[in-house]
Amino acid sequence: MNMNKDLTTSDIDRQNILNNPYAIAEIEKAAGIQSIPFEGKSVILKDQVAAFFDVSTRTVDNYLEKFGTELSRNGYEVLKGKRLASIKMSIRESVGHEADFVTKTTVLGVFDIRAFLNLAMLMTESHRAALVRQLILDIVIDTINARTGGGTKYINQRDEDFIHSAFIEDNYRKQFTDALKDCVAMGNFKYAVYTDRIYVSIFKEKAKEYRKILRMEDKEEVRDTFYSEILDLIASFECGFAEALKDKFNQIGRKLYASEVDDLFREFESQPLFKPLLEKARNKMASRDLAFRDALHLQLKEYITPLAPSEFERFIGEKSMELSERLEQAKDVMKRLKERE
Repeated sequence: MNMNKDLTTSDIDRQNILNNPYAIAEIEKAAGIQSIPFEGKSVILKDQVAAFFDVSTRTVDNYLEKFGTELSRNGYEVLKGKRLASIKMSIRESVGHEADFVTKTTVLGVFDIRAFLNLAMLMTESHRAALVRQLILDIVIDTINARTGGGTKYINQRDEDFIHSAFIEDNYRKQFTDALKDCVAMGNFKYAVYTDRIYVSIFKEKAKEYRKILRMEDKEEVRDTFYSEILDLIASFECGFAEALKDKFNQIGRKLYASEVDDLFREFESQPLFKPLLEKARNKMASRDLAFRDALHLQLKEYITPLAPSEFERFIGEKSMELSERLEQAKDVMKRLKERE
């Protein structure tokens, strides 16, 4: 993650951090915020928040008015009735008495750790909030790097679906290249040309542009960085277009010229059935690359959304693992199956 990100202006960057449970746990430990235990978690009162950031409660209220929907989505809530009575009891137990400002109140706004950090990312008047933002960025970077072994270029391979998708795509890739060889009257550059046509159709970038965005070395393979959903869709394109090439070749009884292949591909990629799959693939690729790889695909900017907590679990959580470990597991499974035969 870029240490120069301006969290005060980017709602997507803020939400990606707040949806990362591993980073939030580390930030909470490092921040050392005084809080009150309530309903199995820790909360911070509005007066405590104002004191921490060295601002007035009115300043906090201004942010609640302006960003109320975002702060509520991330854990700010107003307590009343039984829940208010319950937190008053917690305040008495944690500080030895009930704070004067709480005694007579009939409603009480509280921030959990995510809402507190959300406010820190928004607040521009407070020097302390700026320090918290820097702490947040440092810890998010450290947390992701620690859980991925120091780099995120191949974070896609930590997904349990990656190996299966990679094997399937490799099989359809062979069908695609065979169809190009047998049915298209062009030199060997046709393989790169129509591979790029598929890439542009799916994520609006040629391989060369994609490599630049991910800062890839010459020896590194583009496909090794694709998420499983991208590999699945590429496999669908390769399989489908290979069939279209063979059908056209059989129909006209000769190899196709470049212009004929181009026309055929335009017709193929415009099929309505691809639309929902393309939308999903572009969203996954653009959103994950921004969150995990700090890679912005400008052509896909409109598809970027914050990652859900389940995405962090999928790629940096306990179920995710290095490709080498998955291959070792797959090898063990194959060995056991072979022994049964």
